[in-house]
Amino acid sequence: MEPLPEVTNPRVIDGRKIAQRIEGQVKKDVEVFVNEHGIKPALATILVGEHPPSKLYVKLKHWACKRVGIISEDHKFPQETTEEEIIKLIETLNNRPEVHGILVQLPMPKHIDERTVMMRIAPEKDVDGFTPFNMGKMLIGREGFVPCTPKGIIRALEEHNIDPKGMEVVVVGHSNVVGKPAAMMLLNRNATVKICHVFTKDLASQTREADLLIVATGVRGLIKADMVKEGAVVFDVGITWKDEKVYGDVDFEDVLSKVKLISPVPGGVGPMTIAILMEHTLQAAKLQN
Repeated sequence: MEPLPEVTNPRVIDGRKIAQRIEGQVKKDVEVFVNEHGIKPALATILVGEHPPSKLYVKLKHWACKRVGIISEDHKFPQETTEEEIIKLIETLNNRPEVHGILVQLPMPKHIDERTVMMRIAPEKDVDGFTPFNMGKMLIGREGFVPCTPKGIIRALEEHNIDPKGMEVVVVGHSNVVGKPAAMMLLNRNATVKICHVFTKDLASQTREADLLIVATGVRGLIKADMVKEGAVVFDVGITWKDEKVYGDVDFEDVLSKVKLISPVPGGVGPMTIAILMEHTLQAAKLQN
């Protein structure tokens, strides 16, 4: 991979810098934990199939584990692996006390029901925050393990001293991974939240009202400058791969001059997501010991 260019524009959120700060703290805290308990936090990842972006994401997560002193286990399966085999592995990992976090890389092949698989992860090892138990806690305002990307967005807002209370928020995309949890976490912080999706009529009229716009659809260049409010804060969570390059959901160059802040793709929410995963793995190890 080519190194990303330095972020010099004050309007551009440097996800790598925020991630480095989070990882730096996690590394220190891991050292303290190891000294106190004599064990290292450990994360097990499960990857099914040969989806190139998924393989890269898993590799990046293992590199992050190495940087902060967390043990990582890599469980890879061929595309034709059955749902039963994955569930069997999850149950084994649930029962292994030396494994503190379990991460199933999404998306999974179509013959595997992701929700069924996620429901089998022990809530205390659900470092991605996708189990019904952890999602339910978030729904009632008792956030524990929450999905890492929305938490990264919240952390970036904190880093830039932006309080979402009272802000008009529009989330484009209603997935369980980003859209729904992002909306709920911002609602927990007293923002006014609207969720849009593929069936929303006149998307532009909705996005123009947003003080804070979060876009997670996987549709390259969906959001143009005329769809964004002057002075808005924009988080681009979408990723489209084409010709070995990564593109976001927001037309970055078109929108840049109009916004207060924007996260780039790549180098925005991606690094923060992985850093939050490291934080959660340490947290899981603390809770289990």
